[in-house]
Amino acid sequence: MGSIGNREMLVARWAEVIDDPTLHDLPYKIELNAEGTIEMSPANNWHGAVQAYLARLLGNALSHGMVYTESSVLTEAGVRVPDVAWGAAEFVREQGVNTPFTRAPEICVEVLPPSNSAKEIDAKVKAFLAAGAREVWLVRASEGMSFIGPEGVMPRSAYVAEVQLPSSIPQG
Repeated sequence: MGSIGNREMLVARWAEVIDDPTLHDLPYKIELNAEGTIEMSPANNWHGAVQAYLARLLGNALSHGMVYTESSVLTEAGVRVPDVAWGAAEFVREQGVNTPFTRAPEICVEVLPPSNSAKEIDAKVKAFLAAGAREVWLVRASEGMSFIGPEGVMPRSAYVAEVQLPSSIPQG
């Protein structure tokens, strides 16, 4: 994943972003691209409801690890922040609360706004998988959920028997 110098630059840049008081109260999800430039995405209430539902689902289904929301992960595409993630007990022991994580948790979930291009989504999926994720879950209001592993699109998650959004969360 990139050169050691680039990894060190991204970790240092992420520390600057976290410590910058002007960024603390922004209503945006903040990430860094591979060059260390800040990228921001506004969230909406559908996004928040789906994020909370999936965090609860993962926590209930997979008690032998930890659920994270909006945790930072060092990837070849920069510091990326999955909306929800789950790390197995070994991941939790290894990574603790490192900021950013130096490898991806086993499951990384992206709740996608309609504005994300296919190219952006593909780059994020590849970055999470290259950083060690075993599954990337994509959630779209119009298309539902998809699951992607190192071998490509999967019919379902290998970790959770059944994953679908409940009808109680209206379409975004």
